[in-house]
Amino acid sequence: MMLTILRSKVAHSKLESIRRSRVKCSLCSSRARLCTESPKLQTSNLVPANALQVPNNKKSPRRKVRFTELLEVDGSSLNEMKTKVKKLSSRNFVRAVRGVAQPKTLSSEKAHAITRAIDDVEDELHADGIDPKSSALLGEVPFSLALTQEQDAAEETLNEVISKPLAKETFSPVIRKKLSQLSQGDHGALSSAGKGKSLQESLLCYLELCVSCGFTHRGWVTLNHYVKSSKGADKGNITDQRLFDVLMQGYASCGQLDKLLEVWTLMESINIEPSIYAFATRIEAIARSNKHEKTELLNQALMMMEQKNYDLNDMVIQTPWVKDSQEVVLEAIRVVKPKFSPLHPAPDIDYDNPLLNHLNDKSNTSLVSPAKGILHEDALYSFFIEQLTLEKSATVTVKSVEKEPEQTELLGLYRERLDSLMKSWEQCILTALNREIAALNSQHKNHRMSYIHMNLYPYLVVLEKRQYVDILMQEIRKLAEGSETFSPGSTLLHRGLGHQVRQRYIVKKNIDSGVLDKMEELYKNYVKWYLNPSDSMTCNGRQQWQTLKHQLSQGPNVDIDPANWPPSVLTGIGRFLYKIILRDIKVDVNIMKPNSKTKHCLPAFYTVFRHQGVYIKEELKPHPVLSRLFRVACLPYLTFNVNDTPSLCPPIPWSSLTSGGYIVAKTNLIRLPQQAVQQWERMKDAPQKQLFPCYDSLNQLSSIPWRVNQSVLDTIIKVFNNGGSSKLDIPEPPSSLPLPEKITPDMNDTERSKLYKKQLLMRRKKAEMYSLWCDALYRLSLAHHFRDRIFWLPHNMDFRGRVYPCPPHLNHLGSDLSRSLLLFAKGEPLGPKGLDWLKIHVINLTGLKKRNSLEDRLQYANSILNLIIDSAENPLDGEKWWMESEEPWQTLACCIEIRDAINSPDGPENFVSRFPVHQDGSCNGLQHYAALGRDAAGAFSVNLAPAPEPQDVYSAVAAIVERVRAEDAANGVEVAQVLEGFVKRKVIKQTVMTTVYGVTRFGARLQIAKQLKDIDDFPKEFVWNASHYLASKTFDSIREMFSSTREIQDWFTESARMISQICGRNVEYVTPLGLPVVHPYVRIPPRTEGRNNKVGNYYENRKMDMFEKPNVMKQKNAFPPNFIHSLDSSHMMLTSLHTERAGITFVSVHDCFWTHACSVEIMNRICREQFVGLHSQPILRDLSRFMYREFGYGVESAQKVDEKAQAVMAKLNKLLITLPRQGDFELKNVLESVYFFS
Repeated sequence: MMLTILRSKVAHSKLESIRRSRVKCSLCSSRARLCTESPKLQTSNLVPANALQVPNNKKSPRRKVRFTELLEVDGSSLNEMKTKVKKLSSRNFVRAVRGVAQPKTLSSEKAHAITRAIDDVEDELHADGIDPKSSALLGEVPFSLALTQEQDAAEETLNEVISKPLAKETFSPVIRKKLSQLSQGDHGALSSAGKGKSLQESLLCYLELCVSCGFTHRGWVTLNHYVKSSKGADKGNITDQRLFDVLMQGYASCGQLDKLLEVWTLMESINIEPSIYAFATRIEAIARSNKHEKTELLNQALMMMEQKNYDLNDMVIQTPWVKDSQEVVLEAIRVVKPKFSPLHPAPDIDYDNPLLNHLNDKSNTSLVSPAKGILHEDALYSFFIEQLTLEKSATVTVKSVEKEPEQTELLGLYRERLDSLMKSWEQCILTALNREIAALNSQHKNHRMSYIHMNLYPYLVVLEKRQYVDILMQEIRKLAEGSETFSPGSTLLHRGLGHQVRQRYIVKKNIDSGVLDKMEELYKNYVKWYLNPSDSMTCNGRQQWQTLKHQLSQGPNVDIDPANWPPSVLTGIGRFLYKIILRDIKVDVNIMKPNSKTKHCLPAFYTVFRHQGVYIKEELKPHPVLSRLFRVACLPYLTFNVNDTPSLCPPIPWSSLTSGGYIVAKTNLIRLPQQAVQQWERMKDAPQKQLFPCYDSLNQLSSIPWRVNQSVLDTIIKVFNNGGSSKLDIPEPPSSLPLPEKITPDMNDTERSKLYKKQLLMRRKKAEMYSLWCDALYRLSLAHHFRDRIFWLPHNMDFRGRVYPCPPHLNHLGSDLSRSLLLFAKGEPLGPKGLDWLKIHVINLTGLKKRNSLEDRLQYANSILNLIIDSAENPLDGEKWWMESEEPWQTLACCIEIRDAINSPDGPENFVSRFPVHQDGSCNGLQHYAALGRDAAGAFSVNLAPAPEPQDVYSAVAAIVERVRAEDAANGVEVAQVLEGFVKRKVIKQTVMTTVYGVTRFGARLQIAKQLKDIDDFPKEFVWNASHYLASKTFDSIREMFSSTREIQDWFTESARMISQICGRNVEYVTPLGLPVVHPYVRIPPRTEGRNNKVGNYYENRKMDMFEKPNVMKQKNAFPPNFIHSLDSSHMMLTSLHTERAGITFVSVHDCFWTHACSVEIMNRICREQFVGLHSQPILRDLSRFMYREFGYGVESAQKVDEKAQAVMAKLNKLLITLPRQGDFELKNVLESVYFFS
């Protein structure tokens, strides 16, 4: 049977051409490809009919491609258009595409052309949001590929483009390729540039390591080799000046002027201009050398600088000094210029953003220290020294809160044996490290090529041996205490171990370069400002830190950031160290037998291979005896990486891309996947002032001190150690799961099969329970460790600008349990209205009065005050009212605070409260869409407009869906009749919430199906049909309520589709606060790895997003939610910065804002003012202009292509400048809306 795919006119024409003819296209130079648009198309002999046949296998009838024809489609779903649809099973589609026979009569060139053509069809499926390879499409449910008539873009007027959804067109692959080349250049040149950048980034970190280890000559030999070998190679020439600067700095620190000049000569030989930093190293080398003619050499260097138009003052300011190099260079310069004294200009610390420029007025501020009245200067500085000591050691050890087992003689024996075993492992690891590194070094001596190539040797000797031993011992315990049913993949483990080495290397580098000593001096001055900010002219932590760095400009630069280690290096380090774990770590299998006198040692860890889809995954497992030993020994302590725990002192303020967060432990400003490099480049290229708002918001959130709520913690630990509670979301231990029934010989095949499936489900359940139990154990143990301490939470952000605390376990961003554990360290008197806000907040947490006014909620709280007080005094033995809440643990914490306030001897108004009160946005994503589109009806439904009671958008949508359902039921629609009484708020809430974040109809169908399955009375046989019906009606209802939301979403989606598909580039934008955002969604080709394990060489071409093909489907689906997330974050940051100036405490969990009860009204006013200020900016217009400037085509580009390509250019340009319509909603109404955030 012939394989026929009917998806669109272009796709149909494409496959018809494959079936009928051989194709040669002169426009496709790099590979044979199908092109129906090419004017030079040449047709020759017919391809044999069986060339595209699906292999005929009678034993596998599923390989046959089945077609069913749908005569008509409901007119309402396609604007009254009758469409002929071909249905094709997705499973069979994928099998057919990958099962195309290539007979011997077909040449390889023709076969390649056919394969590429089918790949083009798959690309078009990707572009339209259909992934042929996705797991969702590989199910039994077929998907429909509809053919619709499309209007020509050239015939559409501007009004038509604005007033209706944008037409989705499929463009020829050849046109896409030509236009992509205009935007990005030739694919071959792009690939070569990617390889060149990857090589130079790998070289940079390798040379840094060589210099750090004292192997500067080794680095010189390697650089010299790659410079010579890269000439004319496809990976491009060496062009990065930093490679030479690193080596010259290494030689300069040793005074080896002759070697530095060799590097200089090599640099000039390949036409690389020396940087201003290169001249600094040259002067330093002259000063440290034993040359007699130093004055002459210095004059020569300064003359060369003048010829290059470099200024001495600029050199002193711009050079990243280390150790005492600045003093050495200045002393050398003064030999020939005695009066030279560098002038360091004052840093520009003010904003350059229309939303924040008014904050540059420093006279209008009420800045208050977040630690006012709770700490003094000496105590805070001692906390800094304690935190610095922890970061130097890289780990934190805490006592576990797990219930201590009964002390028995056997328990003592097991702990003693485990302790002895671990000490013997430490010696084994040390011996193995010495052996393996010596063997690696010997191989390098015997193989010259392995010496001159990049290899792992410097990475394996840069730290002291004891640090590698500590890293491996920590990894061994983590593996031994892991889940019995789940093991992470070996690649993930290897990379994680490589990251541990890099973290410790960064600490070592900061110590060696003198950064640590200068950091102590800076921080001692920063502490004074932190506790008394009103005494300074600076208005936030970043401004003060920049001012202090300017005042203490002598000595090393504290903003130096080591080069990133490539993924191949991290994996290679981990693989080398894991080899020691697998080969040298042994366990006595008789260790659990108390009376055993014989030893039988076996490897303590081994590898297993599991199927994961079509791949085979390698995993590491501990020996069962070792797992049992750790389990019964029940060690009373846990070890964490220091950057996974809160900080004991205020974090370093973010003032640059590389400086902020923990003191010396590495903290990334932005969380990005490893291939995402383009956004870093954009941020480096941006003016420094542009990122100040993001820095300052992160610093404000990080500056808030916290305490543990000890009353709640003790109650949670009690429940946790008594077996947990599913009702209270306290995980139960895996041991509580009953043992599965065993398979017996008398069972038949059906019984065995059912029991086997049941056992698999129980194993999965046990693994899930263990994971949740460990998560709770870590969180509670850390909370117990910090129960009597004040601590801080460093923050960073994701690529969209959303903010997160760095410690993953103990923070305010987690579950109800996690949030209930935290209090502000600084308290504030409740004042006249604070107690009322606490009462309103406790009712908000229960979820009982969501549609009632604030007055009704307060009245209800007063009516059940006895239950609130009983919950506080008898949480586990009383009426237990708090347990019925949606957020039980936060409710309990609030009950305790209310009880304490009422019982305060000084009265509730004078009670000092540390409890955070929340104000949550009302479906925040839709709020931003309604504000962008000035949609009056939509704005009212999400509480942007004033109303006496809060509007519930979920109930409103449910009401519309119910109205339509009733009409359909009256007309005899069966599924509508079945759904009577089941269209409730809870069923459609998740779909409404996620529709603004790009949920598809298929995803919405799954969400609704899950809710219907949870309803006991709903007939399960109608779940799938009912979910399809409700998903469709919910989307229609949202479109009806929010007229502008879908139009804006369509504009976002279509713009992203054409940018990624036509321009071949990643979607970019800049947030209103100046953060450059680049979508990191690319199609990474299969990994090609070049390494030689025999000699320890390791180099892999790193994939970077700017050099790879965009993933069109992900780019277009992610643009709407990501842009809204960026707006959401911008609003939070604006509120953060203005509340700081107002002198009140502020913390956020995305669109949920926290403050003291006494300052809720101040925060609410600022929150509304900043939302209005944000959306008063021309956000969509600015986005349109940015995208047109970045991705639009000009006249010069149009002259280089034919008419069809010009039509596509015109369509893209027209789309980017055509803005969605706006309604007549008045933004200032938000200022009067009580329930906007409530």
